[in-house]
Amino acid sequence: MRAKQSAKSEKKSRKKTKKWREIKKKLIKKSTVYRLREFLTVLRYLKEVNLLMKVLVTGANGYLGQGIVKAILDRGHEVVAADFTVQNVDDRAIKKACNLFEIEDPYTYFEQPDVLLHLAWRDGFIHYSDAHIMDLPNHYVFLQKMAKSDVKTISTMGSMHEIGFYEGSIDENTPCKPESFYGIAKNALREVAKVYCMQNGKTFQWLRGYYIVGNSKFGSSIFSKITAAAEDGMKTFPFTMGLNQFDFINYEDFCEQVAAACTQDAINGIINICSGRPEKLADRVERFIKENNYDIKLEYGKFPDRPYDSKAVWGNNSKIEKIMNKKAKL
Repeated sequence: MRAKQSAKSEKKSRKKTKKWREIKKKLIKKSTVYRLREFLTVLRYLKEVNLLMKVLVTGANGYLGQGIVKAILDRGHEVVAADFTVQNVDDRAIKKACNLFEIEDPYTYFEQPDVLLHLAWRDGFIHYSDAHIMDLPNHYVFLQKMAKSDVKTISTMGSMHEIGFYEGSIDENTPCKPESFYGIAKNALREVAKVYCMQNGKTFQWLRGYYIVGNSKFGSSIFSKITAAAEDGMKTFPFTMGLNQFDFINYEDFCEQVAAACTQDAINGIINICSGRPEKLADRVERFIKENNYDIKLEYGKFPDRPYDSKAVWGNNSKIEKIMNKKAKL
């Protein structure tokens, strides 16, 4: 008798369990649909208020481009990454391997971005390369096409070399008297980009970069060259006296600042991507060698200082500080 009652009770319990599982499935399904609808509603709102954007990044496969693409993606934005090759670009991005200067309608081809972040540039560290001047017409035409499209913001990478020889803190009102082909070309493109944006009602941003510190051997800075030399087993590295003071910014911080600046439109115009403080070149390089445990020594005085390098120059970081502080609160 007890066995029969136990069997009945077990059968009843199984029915209840089965029924509860079915109810639970329905609840989960409804909850998932609800959450999905809620998520899509939030997503639409974020796009409407420009908190989520589609950003076209040119030069995305380069040393800077790779880190900046990652930083923008990490902020939740969508990235269309363009370069001649894109094999080193974060896989979360929409990749476009192309010559962007040959595209007739870049806005449509690059899937109608909200923001153009124009990093593409040849021979950035070869300051007297003819490529800087020869490529200018291509940059002009590309920016003109984008300015006449429905893109909202045109953000372009600049350089402190637009300024030329100058001592002290650089802000957006510091006069530009460039002394290298690189500086001349960047300065000319800045002025053209500003006019294109004014004529077409676009948000204009010029992100003026300073000295980037990173331990990738694939860059062209002195830090990349020292990294490559150390990895090749070299024990000495030819150097200047290193007395000039510059504004140094770590690679990761640089990428974060660019990502934050181009995905907002409250603070615009010329924005310094910098640390905001000067440091002797020799001190920063020696510290870099120590930080990375490189077994290499600097050969001081092997090279003269470049005549167009300032004795002490740094960026005013007030605008980028406001942007970073605002982003941190979100």
